[in-house]
Amino acid sequence: MALNLAVLLPERAAAEEQVVIATTGGAYDAALRKYWFDPFTAETGIKVVSVAATNAEMRAKATAMVKSGNVTWDLYPDGEIQAGSDAHKATSEDLGGFCETFKDRSDLVGDACIGAGARLFSTATLMVYKSDAFSGAAPATWADMWDTRRFPGGRAFPNFDDPWRVMAAALLADGVAKDKLFPLDIDRALKKLETIRGDISVWWKTGDQSVQGFRNGDYSIGEIWLTRANALKEEGRAVGWSNKASFLVGDRLTVIKGAPNRENALKLIAYWLDRPEAQARVCEELLCTPPSNKAIAVMSPAARAAQPSEEDLRDHIVVPDADWINTNAAMMLERWNAWIR
Repeated sequence: MALNLAVLLPERAAAEEQVVIATTGGAYDAALRKYWFDPFTAETGIKVVSVAATNAEMRAKATAMVKSGNVTWDLYPDGEIQAGSDAHKATSEDLGGFCETFKDRSDLVGDACIGAGARLFSTATLMVYKSDAFSGAAPATWADMWDTRRFPGGRAFPNFDDPWRVMAAALLADGVAKDKLFPLDIDRALKKLETIRGDISVWWKTGDQSVQGFRNGDYSIGEIWLTRANALKEEGRAVGWSNKASFLVGDRLTVIKGAPNRENALKLIAYWLDRPEAQARVCEELLCTPPSNKAIAVMSPAARAAQPSEEDLRDHIVVPDADWINTNAAMMLERWNAWIR
């Protein structure tokens, strides 16, 4: 049963009420504002203030605010993997009670709302390339990304506080089978990365940096977010990507402990889960998978066709081992920082 906003919102909020949410900015924030934040404000009178930050900055800021007792943000989208960590639990409110309203909703995926947070959407980190940069066949696998003879040009990789996806790409490029990927062989991954170090022209920390590097021609193949790759496509850029070199990831909406506008944050989350139309429009723009199957049903045929196929999910797309990554996060980051310097 859909949440009754008449119960959650007994009267239209005063115009000065607000909720503060962190996002990664750019096309991501623009889509959320157009199809979620602004319609929410129009219906409730609650202003949605978004602040731009990287994922690493969001987690660091949330931790610092909770420790100091000076919380100025209300919520942010944390990665699906990080949302299961002890660090997340220390700074984020358990939404188990709030989620009771949504547990029997047949249109929502089973984990759409759990104690760790509400699902915003799922998307991918994958190999993206300039589709006009190569003659003949396009790159399709992580091994192709390492093949600088057949596919010349700069390379781009993320460099922030969860390096597992770069290490995992290196291992797959080195011939490790998808079902043997975890636990990650860190030594082997860094050795493989060393072979391409001189060709890495962009180490990006934000989605905007990854797309600007593409626009500038700084790299021909990169590991970036699908949401940003699709934004480049919408700009008319010559861009392609491959589901054969892809990691399936997602974001969860999490409320920070001590959030000054806690009730408004919960209303914003409820609005999202209760509005398949908003989910559909956002995911058409960002090329993501929404939490409601009703949303998928009303997405455009082109957007539905772009969703990963059953074959892609079975044979190629990697769902990361969140438990292993969280358990070994500090070790991986230490090894990564030592290598990247």
